[in-house]
Amino acid sequence: MNLVERAKAIILTPAAEWDKIAGETHTVQGLYTNWVMILAAIPAIAGFIGLSIVGGGMFGMSFRVGIMAGLSHAIATYLLSLGSVYVFALIIDALAPSFGGEKNFLQAFKVAAFAPTASWLAGIFSILPALSILGILGLYSLYLLYVGLPRLMKAPPEKAMVYTVVVIIAGIVLSVVVGMVAAFALPGRMGMF
Repeated sequence: MNLVERAKAIILTPAAEWDKIAGETHTVQGLYTNWVMILAAIPAIAGFIGLSIVGGGMFGMSFRVGIMAGLSHAIATYLLSLGSVYVFALIIDALAPSFGGEKNFLQAFKVAAFAPTASWLAGIFSILPALSILGILGLYSLYLLYVGLPRLMKAPPEKAMVYTVVVIIAGIVLSVVVGMVAAFALPGRMGMF
């Protein structure tokens, strides 16, 4: 299945698509190369274009981040996103036995790689800062996680919700840390010169 078909299927028919993904043979390297590296680039590139080329504004003032600062931030965001997927998979795998699931790093990595699909796709809205509020559509990734986590990690239905909530909390903490690290790539006060 190609990237576009898979993205469409996981968004529109997540339960059926997670069942297919659960039975597929993948490698971590293959998932990175054919999925994660491509989709994780969308918000990084769109954010660069939106902040450094298009620019943003509010209260009658407009601003743009310098090209080099924007590029540094985009690269940092992209690399940290790639690393976050791996760390998120480690968290998912480590927590599985606590919620009656099976420890299986490859299945955990599949969850970590495919669950953020909606967030990565919604990152395209960063191209136009005025539309960036539509990035909220990326919250659909939480539902994708909820549907996929028990299927791939074999957590019993009665523990699936709690498992998902704990993984989401861990993911939020991870995102905050990644955001703080990425912010260091923007020089100057609040990333502006």
